[in-house]
Amino acid sequence: MEMIYRSTRGDKKEFTASQAIIHGIADDGGLFVPDSIPEMDFTLDELCLMDYKETAYRVLRLFLTDYTDEELRSCIEKAYDDKFDTKEIAPVKEASGAYFLELYHGATIAFKDMALSILPHLMTTAAKKNGVKNDIVILTATSGDTGKAALAGFADVKGTQIIVFYPKDGVSPIQKKQMVTQKGDNTFVVGIEGNFDDAQTGVKKLFTDPELHKWMEEHGMQFSSANSINIGRLVPQIVYYFYAYSRLVKMSVIKKGEPVNFTVPTGNFGNILAAYYASRMGLPVGKLICASNENKVLYDFFGSGTYDRNREFILTSSPSMDILISSNLERLIYHISGNDPVKCAELMKKLSGNGKYEITDDMKAGLEKFYGGFANESECSRTIKDVFFTSKYLIDPHTAVAASVYFGYRDKTGDATPTVIDSTASPYKFTKSVLEAIAPDKVSADDFEMADRLSEISNVAIPEAVTGIRDAKILHTCICSVEDMKTTVMKRLS
Repeated sequence: MEMIYRSTRGDKKEFTASQAIIHGIADDGGLFVPDSIPEMDFTLDELCLMDYKETAYRVLRLFLTDYTDEELRSCIEKAYDDKFDTKEIAPVKEASGAYFLELYHGATIAFKDMALSILPHLMTTAAKKNGVKNDIVILTATSGDTGKAALAGFADVKGTQIIVFYPKDGVSPIQKKQMVTQKGDNTFVVGIEGNFDDAQTGVKKLFTDPELHKWMEEHGMQFSSANSINIGRLVPQIVYYFYAYSRLVKMSVIKKGEPVNFTVPTGNFGNILAAYYASRMGLPVGKLICASNENKVLYDFFGSGTYDRNREFILTSSPSMDILISSNLERLIYHISGNDPVKCAELMKKLSGNGKYEITDDMKAGLEKFYGGFANESECSRTIKDVFFTSKYLIDPHTAVAASVYFGYRDKTGDATPTVIDSTASPYKFTKSVLEAIAPDKVSADDFEMADRLSEISNVAIPEAVTGIRDAKILHTCICSVEDMKTTVMKRLS
């Protein structure tokens, strides 16, 4: 049966999976959600015999039902190839009494590669299937990692252009250099004078600007998104939760059918929403532990049922989580409201208005699988140090937020359920923060020099994604205000 996608906010139009991927965001500003969450049509015995590519195929085919088997397998083969530095794609490592799911073995050493390696292939296939003649313009806001992963995925892909906005003072030096050195005639990188929420809000406004859409159509172009607001970005993230479960079985950590907890460092909510979808599909999941940094808007939401972005925006050592408007939470709100687009639209209107909304008691009951926690900067640094010196295992600040929250949860609740921690970025993306935690005397002003020192201390090789940009030429120097984003886009596309 073909899966139908609709807007979370009530637009009556129906879309196939490929159509939803091309559009990126619904015309009313809502996000595309499936009519129903499909149940897994394979057994846990079968799951445990699959490699990553086969797991991806068996999961994706349940959501992307208008893609043929041949099209899906082709997209998967092109995505999960030698761009990844391990055949496992997403290995699981034990350290400090937890199991770290390493999601950073792709070309840009961050978890965004897991989905953005396949999205360009899903999108170009979708364009062919739907007879799209326009060039597709990928418009994306990034808090650090999505930008580079999207740029790498779409660089020089025929029939596409990609424009990435990032907060010019809100990403790490390595993250910034990864983006501004990106090659490709169809790539454009813009730093904005503001934070990630400003960039994300600005991009959403461009998506729903009728004047701009008319201009785009006249010039043979249309927008789509590489952010996790695009269902084609979200669905591939479901895969690695199934894969992680199968690895714990193979490692004899659990028996088939026993539950596993997942702890996810969370900013825009897409990564943990994918785990929620996996649970709804039938994967045995205990708790979904949502880990926030000092921008703890999600922690407060899970504790009170009130989402309130009216607070100080804090720049932390985990910049990909420095977010106060968690876009993908809208999909969860839709689901826990009983798939009620009217209620969802009402709450999102309040969020865009006074920056605050409160869910009902019935909706709060739908959050029972979630646990919210947060870690401050000192706790994050201490966790990097403790994990390294007790287990000789190196983690980045985002992973440290998750690990700190998990260790606190374990101590507080006594829950001994085996727990997978999403390790979302290589420590070499954040060399200064990692060195400050484990060897503060080795900190210097140069990120690449610190990478050398970190490698000496840890005996972990520096990834090619870092060595390859050490002397790379800066290709993108554009900076604009939030108010000038539209003009900047039109000027570039002209």
